[in-house]
Amino acid sequence: MSILSDRINNLSESQTIKMAKMGRELAAKGVDVISLSFGEPDFHTPEHIKEAAKKAMDDNFTYYTPVAGYPDLRKAVVEKLKNENNLDYDFNDIVVSTGAKQAIANAVLCLVNPGEEVIIPTPYWVSYSEVVKLAEGKSVFIDTMVEQEFKITPEQLEAAITPKTKLFMFSSPSNPTGSVYNKAELESLAKVFEKYPQVYILSDEIYEHINYVDRHESIAQFDSIKDRVVIINGFSKAYAMTGWRIGYTASAKELAVAFDKMQGQITSGTCSITQRAGVAAYNGGLESVLQMRDSFKKRRDLVYSLLQEIDGLKVNLPDGAFYFFPDVTSFFGKSFNGKPINDADALSLYLLEEAHVAVVGGSSFGDPKSIRISYAAAEDKLVEAVKRIKKALAQLQ
Repeated sequence: MSILSDRINNLSESQTIKMAKMGRELAAKGVDVISLSFGEPDFHTPEHIKEAAKKAMDDNFTYYTPVAGYPDLRKAVVEKLKNENNLDYDFNDIVVSTGAKQAIANAVLCLVNPGEEVIIPTPYWVSYSEVVKLAEGKSVFIDTMVEQEFKITPEQLEAAITPKTKLFMFSSPSNPTGSVYNKAELESLAKVFEKYPQVYILSDEIYEHINYVDRHESIAQFDSIKDRVVIINGFSKAYAMTGWRIGYTASAKELAVAFDKMQGQITSGTCSITQRAGVAAYNGGLESVLQMRDSFKKRRDLVYSLLQEIDGLKVNLPDGAFYFFPDVTSFFGKSFNGKPINDADALSLYLLEEAHVAVVGGSSFGDPKSIRISYAAAEDKLVEAVKRIKKALAQLQ
């Protein structure tokens, strides 16, 4: 009998972190591994943000912070939401957390009771269903395909809602597919939610600024459902601040009070230095953000052209984030040196061992037919990685 709780024994290890760890272990043995497994910009945090952090230390911002975050940071978030998204929130509606992942956990644990259902379109970010497990909820999946750009229809959404449905979770731009919902698509989903006032919506918008089409659209813009929307956002992707660990929720005040209460019993307030850096990020304009976005778009176009040259891959052109999520089912049933490839996870392990390229199998994203390839890497690395992948896939018999 395990000494550990059922809670932790039932929890799956993050496959993105696992593949990155395996890649590092192989690299430590002297192997030239190209890692395309992590969702992390390869850019440095902009200088004005780093300078703000240094100044914060010099100014002795080294004490406990309010659980929900410094008031001026929360006000900066409010101004950002107003100016960039045309969304009206009060600073009391904002709760700053130690990364968007904690913000998601706060929301799910505060909203979902044991046995209640949470609708999650597939593919989804690996932690969504695991956090639902922690809340003892039940994940209900809506499957999508590359042919529909991995986006659900209003009909699919309505068919999935039951009297037990409490929450709907999705991301746009999406991790792992890069899909982006436009305003008309979000409005059609909002009209479904209008019929079901018991259903809340978690809108993960962490990739908001890595968007190659028009402007970012939030489902919170529709007044009929806004009070039931929890926006998840943060600084990690747009500002290359992954290691700083800072994210936030924007929601109705009643929910914000609950998130504050939950966080107060787990981590309390986010790092004081990081919060001062966050203020500088949001008050410093979007110049560096747009420069990084343009670089990602250039890389997307490059990798897309290279992936299209690989026979057997079924790949679409994503509108945001920095991932491709190609269907690899044409390689199932093949083998190399007697080792069979029966699913996407086996294929990703094969690519690590034979091509020395780390990608992530799709099972943990709710889609065992595909693999996730991050293009948040230098162009020369990307060209070499796809070259290796192409060669390794051609070896399968």
